Amino acid sequence: MPDAMLLIAAVGLPFAGAFAAVLLPTHARDAAAWLAGAITLAALAMVWLAFQTVADGGVLRYEIAWMPSVGLDFSLRMDGFAWMFAGLVTGIGFLVVLYARYYMSPEDPVPRFFAFLLAFMGAMMGVVLSGNLIQLVFFWELTSLLSFLLIGYWHHTQGARDGARMALTVTAAGGLCLLAGVLVLGHIVGSYRLDEVLTAGVRIQSHPLYLTALVLILLGALTKSAQFPFHFWLPHAMAAPTPVSAYLHSATLVKAGVFLMARLWPVMAGTDAWFWIVGTAGLVTLVIGAYIAIFQHDIKGLLAYSTISHLGLVTLLLGLNSDLAMVAAIFHMMNHAMFKASLFMAAGIIDHETGTRDIRRLSGLNRSMPFTARLALVAAAAMAGVPLLNGFLSKEMFFAEALTAEAPLPSAFWVLPVLAMVASAFAVTYSLRFIHGAFFGPDPMDLPRAPHEPPAWMRFPVEILVLACIMVGVLPAATVGPFLDMAVRAVLGDATPVYSLAVWHGFNQPLVMSLLALAGGVLLYLLLQRHLLGGAEGVPLLRRLEGQRMFERTMVFLSWRLARTLEALLGTRRLQPQLRLVVGVAVLAAGWAVSLRSFAPGNLLPSDIDPVIALVWVVGAACALGAAWQAKYHRLAALILLGGAGLVTCVTYVWFSAPDLALTQLLVEVVTTVLLLLGLRWLPKRLDAPGARPAEVVTATRRLRDLALAGAAGAGMAALSYGVMTRLPPELLAQHFLKLAYAEGGGTNVVNVTLVDFRGFDTLGEITVLGTVALTVFALLRRFRPAPDSVDLPEQQRDQSAEDEARPDRVDGDSLADWLLVPAVITRLLFPVIGLIALFLLLRGHDLPGGGFVAGLVMSVAFILQYMISGANWVEARLRILPLRWISLGLLLAAGTGMAPWLFGLPFLTAYFSYAELPGLGAVPMASALVFDLGVFLLVVGATVLMLIALAHQSVRGHRAATRPAAARPPIPSAGRIAAAVGED
Repeated sequence: MPDAMLLIAAVGLPFAGAFAAVLLPTHARDAAAWLAGAITLAALAMVWLAFQTVADGGVLRYEIAWMPSVGLDFSLRMDGFAWMFAGLVTGIGFLVVLYARYYMSPEDPVPRFFAFLLAFMGAMMGVVLSGNLIQLVFFWELTSLLSFLLIGYWHHTQGARDGARMALTVTAAGGLCLLAGVLVLGHIVGSYRLDEVLTAGVRIQSHPLYLTALVLILLGALTKSAQFPFHFWLPHAMAAPTPVSAYLHSATLVKAGVFLMARLWPVMAGTDAWFWIVGTAGLVTLVIGAYIAIFQHDIKGLLAYSTISHLGLVTLLLGLNSDLAMVAAIFHMMNHAMFKASLFMAAGIIDHETGTRDIRRLSGLNRSMPFTARLALVAAAAMAGVPLLNGFLSKEMFFAEALTAEAPLPSAFWVLPVLAMVASAFAVTYSLRFIHGAFFGPDPMDLPRAPHEPPAWMRFPVEILVLACIMVGVLPAATVGPFLDMAVRAVLGDATPVYSLAVWHGFNQPLVMSLLALAGGVLLYLLLQRHLLGGAEGVPLLRRLEGQRMFERTMVFLSWRLARTLEALLGTRRLQPQLRLVVGVAVLAAGWAVSLRSFAPGNLLPSDIDPVIALVWVVGAACALGAAWQAKYHRLAALILLGGAGLVTCVTYVWFSAPDLALTQLLVEVVTTVLLLLGLRWLPKRLDAPGARPAEVVTATRRLRDLALAGAAGAGMAALSYGVMTRLPPELLAQHFLKLAYAEGGGTNVVNVTLVDFRGFDTLGEITVLGTVALTVFALLRRFRPAPDSVDLPEQQRDQSAEDEARPDRVDGDSLADWLLVPAVITRLLFPVIGLIALFLLLRGHDLPGGGFVAGLVMSVAFILQYMISGANWVEARLRILPLRWISLGLLLAAGTGMAPWLFGLPFLTAYFSYAELPGLGAVPMASALVFDLGVFLLVVGATVLMLIALAHQSVRGHRAATRPAAARPPIPSAGRIAAAVGED
């Protein structure tokens, strides 16, 4: 299989599996488990197929051009280090899937669980295999989002919601810092490609922005790996199901931080700043995490703090600026994944079979669960660093580096070995507490369930991992040696030091330190046993140093005190002050930016003033001023005058030979004016009479202030436009696009070719925003209720109805509704005609004025006319509109057109143009831009109609709330009909 396909499959298969799992029925437990297992096993096979290439020192690469002009590509890269992590992610992921099949309850929505798990696996594979730093940050934040969903899977519990919120807040904030650091790093290197970054170590460390980039990147890494002072979120993530905890703690989420530090170690490490930041954070986390773990009564809580401590050990090794320390760090990442995954699964088995994880309630499980007890005993011994197990080997390497580390302060050389030995003793203590407290002693009493062994296949993943711990501990060079060497050489290259994985190195200082730590840990457990059996809550000496309390107080300060203070200073419930603030900030920001560039008009002389267009602009200015003047007193008049100003802009486009802009402007004016009219119908009346609220009283000072602000904004835009248009001859700019429009875009309509080809990425972003805005408007208006004074019929219609009732010569059918019958029939007949016009504009848009946006607006006008004349009930009883599907299909078509060039190795949104010979028609131009334009058309129609439906249904609510007799009210559509019109399931 080609290398590119291996990488694409390794990352893409988990996402494809997640999508398939979502489509399964809620209780398809076995089908979801089989699907997740097959997908994970296939991804593991893809990783294994790449082994030989990577073992020979090769690097697998696959790149898809995204935005080459700014250095952004979708890039996958696998070297030995990435291969090792990808193997952990998929290998342990497969065991977790098998374990979860038996752990999850049949009452849980298991397909949703496996969908989240597979998507999380895909995101983690994206982090590991990313060859572009911006892409890495994207997958990094995706892991935070998906871990939020996994931790909060049992969202009906308060603990799950709080733990998920805390994890997302901390890791996502760190991710934003990481993004800023990556941008700085890319600025230093001149590229975001990982290959180029890894060869620019001297340039990075000598740059003035090195410290800025280092701090920002380390904030992202330390928050992700729960390093002090950000360690507090990880124990609260224990509210997740145990399979999630086993996966997050062993091979994925929290390992991402140390992975990133190791990945960038060759170019970022080696400085005093790296030593003090990384080394200090690791050392403090190592000791504090191990100490707190001793006093945890929840088994998963104990294991969570032990994870924090072991990640601190890895971080400390990375901070020592030593090549051998790097070897030890990578080795311990592998060992920790093995014993920590098995321990969490053993804890899950205890919880699953006994109904509790509280060590104070557990004892004597060795008699009822002998196999599980032995497996947990070996895994805990590996965690404690007992000889002949894998944890002992990497711990000895750690002790050796602690003894030989060169600190910037030589007088403190003894601190590191002593604290390393103390932390190791703490590890022995909490490992003993777990094993002795759960499996030895008298038989347990009053457990929720009678303890017994789990199903064999539920225990099988633990057996595999424990066997790996033993084999690595006894035969390290034969079992894990080639993989470790491959990973180390990928990071260090030619600087890879000579190291030994032998079990016996003689009676040396590291061995003495290990024996002292083992003895000290046993002695400490015996001394603390009475205290621990007493069940006292809290951690001695650190009761006040509680991370959750600090986090909650910080959140309260930010979301309550600071937010309330800013709201009191800057916030208001009225729209006018908000707009005043926004416009004011925009004027200041633009003025500051322009002043930095020494703004001045260009050297082109203005054209002569044409009296006709000048007269048109006088009319437009009068309309604009009139709209501003009437906005306070008469909304309808202001809207009409505003439409007049828009029409003047449309005429201006026509005058300057811009038919596309003129057509778009005209249709935008029509659609927005009608939608605004529908919205104005439901606003409350103005309160201008005496006794109005003080906040609504208009003073002369306020009017002058608003006039000055509006004048500054308008004058600034006019000056900026004048300065821009006098700097570049329009002929040169036009000739450039005229020359390239047909040669590279396959169309003669330069405007449309620019929108769908030259600036297609901008257009894709704009229609995405448009769809988001439409969904937001609909969501807001679904819960909106009309003002009480806007529910009754308008005054004019009420007067007409009264006149009809009072006419003595009135006969049946002679009413306002009858007079509206003729235009209603005409409008219904026009619907297909307008649709054909929209299709005509869509198809001709690439060569003549038109295009997807204009065609979408024309089609929207057809729907608007139907709603205005016939009403929401009549339209939705006859048309199944489904705007949500229009929006979705439009985005898929536009994005799919952009991704199609990837199949041919071309950049995103590269246009294709050719002629097709059709019988009877001859050569017919075919351009991929037509499909993109079709997506624009569908999205514009869907977004406009969605907002139209939201506004139209206010009339339904208005009739429901009115006090008129029931016979006079129009039929009210049910919620199901409204949902059917929108396209909701």
